[in-house]
Amino acid sequence: MVPRMRRPTLAALAAVAALSFSTLALAPPAGAAPSHGHARHNVHVCSQATPGHAACQAIRSDPAAAGAAAPAGTVYAAGAVSAAGAVTPLATTVPATAKTPADIRSAYGLSGSSHGKTVAIVDAYNAPTAEADLGVYRKQFGLPPCTTANKCFRKVSQTGSTTRLPRNDGGWAQEISLDLDMVSAACPDCKILLVEASSSSFANLAAGVTYAAGQPGVVAISNSYGGGDQSGTSSVAAAYKQPGIAVTASTGDNGYGIASPASFSTVIAVGGTSLYGSISGGWNESAWDGAGSGCSTLNANPGYQVGTACPGKATADVSAVADPNTGVAVYDSYSYQGQSGWMQFGGTSAASPIIASIYAQGTAAPGKGSATYPGATTWSRYNDNQSLLNDVTSGSNGTCPSATWCNAGPGWDGPTGLGTPRGPGAF
Repeated sequence: MVPRMRRPTLAALAAVAALSFSTLALAPPAGAAPSHGHARHNVHVCSQATPGHAACQAIRSDPAAAGAAAPAGTVYAAGAVSAAGAVTPLATTVPATAKTPADIRSAYGLSGSSHGKTVAIVDAYNAPTAEADLGVYRKQFGLPPCTTANKCFRKVSQTGSTTRLPRNDGGWAQEISLDLDMVSAACPDCKILLVEASSSSFANLAAGVTYAAGQPGVVAISNSYGGGDQSGTSSVAAAYKQPGIAVTASTGDNGYGIASPASFSTVIAVGGTSLYGSISGGWNESAWDGAGSGCSTLNANPGYQVGTACPGKATADVSAVADPNTGVAVYDSYSYQGQSGWMQFGGTSAASPIIASIYAQGTAAPGKGSATYPGATTWSRYNDNQSLLNDVTSGSNGTCPSATWCNAGPGWDGPTGLGTPRGPGAF
């Protein structure tokens, strides 16, 4: 079992939120394939980001086909056909190795309630079966229904339309299911607002974030996508500065490399871990070798970051499970790449909505209208709150100019930030 040393918390992460944060993650460069171990096909479900656009950060972990197992750690590009080229029927059982809501809540000490706060998910394109699939997931794990009818769930375009939605896209549909299921897992009583941008362009995604931030009850916005680093003074970056709302963003799935909007000073950059163990036996974590990390040359240090060896914004701030081989259960009936039904997913796309949902259960995200969050205002204050985060001190995501940007260790490090949640106290 890989040791997962959990680390202290950062009440100052409330300051990360004080600025309000958002999400965009680095798309995997062509041909790059982090080694993830295990005889599974790990598939990036979204195509590589192109200039001006973002890519989702979801990785589907397919079981290797009998007689056609790929080498351990193989990561297929978007569009590849999984499992020996055969289209598989809808999977009706939860993968035995996939983490359930009970696992997520146990691993991160989540036993409380959001008291009906809203977490917004911003993604590109339309997931036509999103609400029905969310219902299957929640029923499977005994979670209360979250539907349009009971006003728990709402799906809209980037302009708020419920009827003029974007075109369907199978890869982003699986991303959307991952996001909705992780909000449900981490925060069963959270309301969910799904905003579907017209395309994966940064302009349209930013418009989706702006719409979400203006909706009553929204206290956190999760963005499980990203592209190359860009300046925090851009018009796109302005959408991710939402005082009173915690905006989270995935750091990426290809190891060392900076990504925006995770690199924006007003965004909570969410890295990733490998999560081992069980509810009965306890949990261990190490830095996931695919987790994005780095030091932005385009965005200034936001002030709360101390000890990162980065003069600009460093990523990550905090982290959660992202390794697809220790990944999470997801249900999506809209077939894509030959896969549908119950699947196992990872990527920092899983971590971002988990962290956003924990903000909804904490005290640091009071919602729109609050100029700042309560609590500490400097990164170094985490030393006063050692019990609020789990320090992850083992694992690496590559070789970096500064060792702390790639190697997990005591205190802040690039792949896992200040660590993973130990309940919502740091949020």
